Amino acid sequence: MPVTVLVLVETINDYLPILEQSGFHLILAPTPAERAQAIRTHASQIKAVLTRGPLGLTAEEIADLPYLEIICVIGAGYEHVDLQAASNRGIRVTNGAGVNASSVADHAMALLLALVRDIPRADAAVRRGEWPKIMRPSLAGKRLGILGLGAVGMAIAKRAAKGFEMTVSYHNRQLRSDVPYGFCSTPTELARASDFLIIATPGGLGTHHLINKQVLDALGPNGFIVNIARASVIVTADLISALEQRRIAGAALDVFDAEPQVPQALKVLSNVILTPHVAGLSPEATQATVELVGENLLAYFSGRPLLTPIDLPRAK
Repeated sequence: MPVTVLVLVETINDYLPILEQSGFHLILAPTPAERAQAIRTHASQIKAVLTRGPLGLTAEEIADLPYLEIICVIGAGYEHVDLQAASNRGIRVTNGAGVNASSVADHAMALLLALVRDIPRADAAVRRGEWPKIMRPSLAGKRLGILGLGAVGMAIAKRAAKGFEMTVSYHNRQLRSDVPYGFCSTPTELARASDFLIIATPGGLGTHHLINKQVLDALGPNGFIVNIARASVIVTADLISALEQRRIAGAALDVFDAEPQVPQALKVLSNVILTPHVAGLSPEATQATVELVGENLLAYFSGRPLLTPIDLPRAK
């Protein structure tokens, strides 16, 4: 009998045949109502759940799935998956760390270019029949700070250093001896050493509100910030205040606290670029991510080691 997988992710339908061809039975539940209904109706069948960080899986939902054995998370972040509840039940959790790093890094650099060069405003002006000569900074030779030097951060650093001859610094949980980039011991120190700051760290309690008023003030009135990580890393109210008061030059954001809701205060600012959490979405990245999910599921249900397991807290 095929293993039943509850799929909560809404952006991967074209690639779900990869899982079906591996022998898995899928139940699609991309909306909150469908999700609740699927758990009520199919709880006795579901052995695996496919989700993503912002969608998560709550302790209550885990309790309502008595036969659940494994949770697979699309992408690197798993901030809304209740890891303690999973550990208490002996449920394994995997993620897709690094698989979409190239796509996310491309989007980060695209946002940085558009922000610093003010592409949206120039485009809108031309469409209105205007021809403004907007003087904007270049990227070449500037100082880039990266908060979080994992797979995504490394991909961004390589693009910036090799493609734009930028000086790269980073702040990480720990110093990396395998990279040629400068290490800053705090986010504030990193911001002070940067013209541009890109957030590439995971979400969760360990990175909650790392970027606050102090850090933004250290970045300064000529500094730009890009967030392709998680909104929880930045204190949104502090960011809005800094943008409104021009204490920083601008921000480009792909992530928000209450997606898909975006604060109106951000929407009305001319020094902000907004995209709908799409940095990790590309055909190449999505296919590779679903393939990794399939490999993890096949490994688990065949009794082999998982490819990308997440360390869980001690069971209570």
